[in-house]
Amino acid sequence: MGTKAVRSVTCSLASFVLLVAGTVTATADEFRTPSVSAVRVEWPAVLDQLRSEINIQPAVASDFTFTGQRRLLPPFDPRTMPALVQLNAVTSQIFNGIGRSRVPVLLPFDAAAFLEARRNGGPDSLSLSRYQADFRPVDLFDAGPAGYDAVFSLQPGDGDGMPQRTFARPVEVQITGSILLYDIRDPQGGKGEPVKSLMAQFPDLRRFIREGYVRYAFTRFGVPYVVSIQCLDSTPRPRRLACREAYPIAERFLKALRVAGGQPSRSRIDVPSVAAERPLQRAADFTYRPPGDIIANTGFRKQGGRADFTTYSQIRFPLEKPPAFAHSQSFRKRRATDEAAGSHAGYPWQDNFCEARSFNVGQCGGGFGHQGQDIRPGECAAAGEESGDKCDPKQQGVVAVRDSVVIRAPKQQAVTLQVNSRTEHIRFRYMHMNPANLDADGILNGRNVAEGERFGVVSNYLDRPNGTSRHLHFDVQVFTRDGWIWVNPYVTLISAYERLIRGRGREVGPQAAAAATPAVAHALPERVAAPNAREDNEN
Repeated sequence: MGTKAVRSVTCSLASFVLLVAGTVTATADEFRTPSVSAVRVEWPAVLDQLRSEINIQPAVASDFTFTGQRRLLPPFDPRTMPALVQLNAVTSQIFNGIGRSRVPVLLPFDAAAFLEARRNGGPDSLSLSRYQADFRPVDLFDAGPAGYDAVFSLQPGDGDGMPQRTFARPVEVQITGSILLYDIRDPQGGKGEPVKSLMAQFPDLRRFIREGYVRYAFTRFGVPYVVSIQCLDSTPRPRRLACREAYPIAERFLKALRVAGGQPSRSRIDVPSVAAERPLQRAADFTYRPPGDIIANTGFRKQGGRADFTTYSQIRFPLEKPPAFAHSQSFRKRRATDEAAGSHAGYPWQDNFCEARSFNVGQCGGGFGHQGQDIRPGECAAAGEESGDKCDPKQQGVVAVRDSVVIRAPKQQAVTLQVNSRTEHIRFRYMHMNPANLDADGILNGRNVAEGERFGVVSNYLDRPNGTSRHLHFDVQVFTRDGWIWVNPYVTLISAYERLIRGRGREVGPQAAAAATPAVAHALPERVAAPNAREDNEN
């Protein structure tokens, strides 16, 4: 039995003992895990599509075997689809681990032309863009049991129809294909307009602008795919791409999509929502205000927050050690004078997912919000507002919440960690760390990090040093038919913090919060329980 499995059994037995002892009466459905749907992949249609793409090069097509052994073999056995095995063997040299994807991998990569050139003595790595519609070699490729994600880039001006303005960096195009879809309440979901020039290739394609990205969503082989580019839904600005400028880049990408690999597996099953596991022993001092209870009048047009009681993933808390305080950083003074809020420097925690920002957040009232949750280290928060933002910048480490892969280009101050497993396809984003330090430490696209691994320290970067208070912005994105959507991380963080301090927090209302004594110290227990095993505005 593996180490994580042993830890899980140990934690479960401890929880049972506490329950029998009557330490606390659990509220079984207070926090819940997400509901996740699994799609069924039409692999025979994938083979038909691959055959039609390879047949344009007869010499190449003769090297592929499309008729596999089927007698007494389950449909997910690789021997039933040897052509895909052969394709994975070739493309894995460019897209590492492509055979791990359990959905068909569509990429702007002309495998037939590439193989034909290789038969004739080429190609080399310098000419790879020639087979990728001028897109540069892949910046990120991550494949696993839930599907795959890839990031390609194109410098505006490269190729016909591309914008000629000068940008600070190449335009990044993302694509995700996933066997898993998170079932979230989404009033904005499913909208969009058709793209006439692409209807023949993608009959159900819809284009829409959502949460800062222009997105193209379609279904192929029973699988949902989304192509997206970050952009401004406004007129062009210096060094910023307008969404209408992104249209031709995204559509160039879509026209170039071909089958590049993937491998069948056993059919996935839906993952129902259940009561989330929480410690039964009460914490001595940890209190929190209810989900959605943001500071009064700080939402978009003074709207309230979103009461989301979902624990989206069982994570390790993102700060290395307690105490930590989840509070607003943009409305600190208003919070300090809010009679119902208590001290801004300690407990209780308070949600700020839907605080007013210029960011599109479909889960918040009016469609605008903060995207995530601000977290202050204990030694910073205890300094108080009067003494400024004084705290030891090397004191509070930032750690990986899960075993995951890094999504981050050089010089970016945001780090995204992605989990791709049989039961999860989810992202966690950290902001305001020092970009130079992250670059020096190799926290870049494709880097694997282990749960609990320290990879940075709490800092105050926005687009420059001292651009914000010293805190960590943490957010969560899940994959839907509209692509990656921000969801409220507040309850996920409460649950993670409870495991870190080995005690269950207490929800407090406005009156209780005002009377709560702020915590100024919260040392780790002598032994910290490991988490259970399981499959341009301030942010």
